[in-house]
Amino acid sequence: MIVKTFELKKIDIKKFNIFLLYGENQGLKKELIEDNFKKVLTNNVYNFNENQVIQNQDNFFDEIFNKSLFENEKLIIVSDVTNKITKIIEELIEKKFQDIFLILVSDKLEKNSKLRSLFEKKKEFVCIPFYADNYQSLKYILINFFKRVKIQVSQEIINILINRANGDRQNLKNEIDKIENFLIGRKKINLEEIMKLTNMSNNNSYSELVDNCLAKNERKIINMINENIFSYEDTIIIIRTFLTKAKRLLKINNETKFKSNLDEVIKSIKPPVFWKDIELVKQQIKNYNSEKTEKLINTINDTEILIKKNSVNSVKILLDFILGQSKKISN
Repeated sequence: MIVKTFELKKIDIKKFNIFLLYGENQGLKKELIEDNFKKVLTNNVYNFNENQVIQNQDNFFDEIFNKSLFENEKLIIVSDVTNKITKIIEELIEKKFQDIFLILVSDKLEKNSKLRSLFEKKKEFVCIPFYADNYQSLKYILINFFKRVKIQVSQEIINILINRANGDRQNLKNEIDKIENFLIGRKKINLEEIMKLTNMSNNNSYSELVDNCLAKNERKIINMINENIFSYEDTIIIIRTFLTKAKRLLKINNETKFKSNLDEVIKSIKPPVFWKDIELVKQQIKNYNSEKTEKLINTINDTEILIKKNSVNSVKILLDFILGQSKKISN
């Protein structure tokens, strides 16, 4: 059964055992899990990723079917799921279990995905697609934040912060947290302070870093890397920005198959490409056709998994990826 994100609060989630949350909006998925599941269902939360489930299926099933005297309910969350887990889920649903709530969290799943099809067809399952935040939804979050802290800001600041979010409210909330901490004991904030707070060294934002990498401006990339000190949190935001930009490239490439005018295609893309970034996007298109872009998206996904598994070496992993992609000769 397909349920839209805004409809989730209208249903009694305790009437269902298994949920599939898929799509590109990581921030909204995290938000809905916190607000609609963790607060409603239980304090007994168990987290797995797909590899753990596949490598140790018996342990996974034991966690579902074995309950202690102190557990009335369990919430089990499996992240990074793909079609590989479908057979395990099919085997699981043949068994009856109560007071167990299973959430499968995935990135984008194609229409022909076996896992997606399984959840869309069965009425006893809930399938929730998550799409990228648009300009209006991100603006709504920002306006409410600045109203709450009683700070007036310009439309330019709003636009910059929305552009930094790259279609994901989690990115935006990371920046909001920095701004809120900065505002303690203060009653105003200006554009220069916003630029510094959001990790823009000499106007070198994450978005600009990614755009120049995909445009293969190797010398500029090296300068930008030397001007920044990245943390683990930064690596996650940057690799997610790569994914958003790569998906935009793929969309543009697909659109140009039907429209020969590249300028018209770029202007029609949503969310819109800022005028100052148009030439960079054209450079990116020259470097990545549809086939290369699809390979890039797979590489980005693999790199994100590697970063999450090796947080201590996350910066090195990210920098190796960036430098590899910024070279003039594409792999």
